[in-house]
Amino acid sequence: MTSTPSALKTSYNQLFINGRWQTGSAGQEDVISPSTEKTVGSAPVGGIADLEQALAAARTAFDRGPWADESRDTRANLMQRLFDRIIRRREEALGLMQLEMGFTRMQCDMQLELLFTQMTKFIEVARKDPLKSLKMITAPQPDGTRSFGGAVTTRDPIGVVSAITPYNSGFLLGLMKAVPAMAAGNTVVLKPSPFTPLQTMLIAELVAELDLPPGVFNIVTGGPDVGQMMSSDPRVDMVTFTGSDAVGAQVMAQASPTLKKVHLELGGKSPLIIRQDADMEKAVMAGLFGFVFQAGQGCSMTTRMLVDNRVRADFVAALVSTVGALKVGDPYDPQTFMGPLIREAARARTEDFCRRALDEGASLMLGGKRPAGLDKGFFFEPTIFDNVTNDSYLGQREVFGPIAAVIGFDSDAEAIRLANESDYGLGGAIISSDRGTAFEMALKMRTGQIQINMGPGGFHPDMPFGGYKRSGLGREWGEEGFNEYTELKSIGFPAG
Repeated sequence: MTSTPSALKTSYNQLFINGRWQTGSAGQEDVISPSTEKTVGSAPVGGIADLEQALAAARTAFDRGPWADESRDTRANLMQRLFDRIIRRREEALGLMQLEMGFTRMQCDMQLELLFTQMTKFIEVARKDPLKSLKMITAPQPDGTRSFGGAVTTRDPIGVVSAITPYNSGFLLGLMKAVPAMAAGNTVVLKPSPFTPLQTMLIAELVAELDLPPGVFNIVTGGPDVGQMMSSDPRVDMVTFTGSDAVGAQVMAQASPTLKKVHLELGGKSPLIIRQDADMEKAVMAGLFGFVFQAGQGCSMTTRMLVDNRVRADFVAALVSTVGALKVGDPYDPQTFMGPLIREAARARTEDFCRRALDEGASLMLGGKRPAGLDKGFFFEPTIFDNVTNDSYLGQREVFGPIAAVIGFDSDAEAIRLANESDYGLGGAIISSDRGTAFEMALKMRTGQIQINMGPGGFHPDMPFGGYKRSGLGREWGEEGFNEYTELKSIGFPAG
């Protein structure tokens, strides 16, 4: 395995709370590389005492500090300075992302490109005047006259925001949550996954250079006890969480006694519909990225592949041939397409899905085991099952590993029915030469974001992201994502 870049800072021993670096109350914890299983760094572990300080600082900074009352341009300018610093330290961010997550450089680069697109949009929205005029109205009065008046709406910051991020995109989502929240005038307490703390500590370094008012931005690491308090504490006005639907349900339950806003981006079992008229090369590429990208560790991966039975055999053969030629291994090797899973538990879960799929009668077409010659690292072969039924365990449950489930259909109506027969509704895709029919099908799909023929060709800055059903509450990305961190206020008044 290629070694860690020597210039990379891989050890932190302090948390960032109330504008200062301070030692965590629960000691240090090793950071493990999923590629080698070796210790590659260390990070501070926070506890309840640290979170108590962070929440108190964030609450005070919002209620009594200048941040919420700063001009929109002032906050936007500070976020632009943060953006500039991220660009300057891009290589460090990429290095830590690869080190902790085990993704290839290309995959980490794509996360940063998404981040840059959205930060640009958030800064643009932050500068906009939120005041909007509503129509003027007349209304009858008791004296027989008619009043004449109007109204406006505006947006205020919510308050203290708890942000909890997953291991598969700690740098990306840490900033995708903190930047719009802070730009809108909120204060933030950010908690990363225990598996990927280093890239989040880099965020703290970058923010520390801005000299924000104390308490505006805080980072606390830790375990479930810290996460529970971030969701339940009455000083928190909003909790934003990205992760599994099971933990998302816990976050909702913990937040419910205080009736705080809950913003959730959760799991998915997203469908990829391949019609008979699909361009096969494009269909195979969509299928490949739908389950091999990031070793399947993505919430909106289109791992449930609904394929017209008239082209299903050709699609499966082409997908098996293409995926089978991909290199699995060292994420630092430019020839590698897929790295490891995050930990042994994730690999064991993936293996369990394979066993269940075989027990339920699915046909294993590729993979299904650990790669030969990779004795260290949490690697698993890209795996393709055909003849999967939509109501099976594999057809319905999120794997979060590199397994594709191919399900046949005989009509567009059946494809839509199968796509919608899911507890999730986060992503989706359609490959078809008939773009009009594909668009009409997309309108019938109960899912939050759909890409037709691989989408617009890049990250669309105005395209919101979020789910139906068990895939979450609220939206990220674009102006809608920014506005999640605000409260809408209306003010009525008489004319004249």
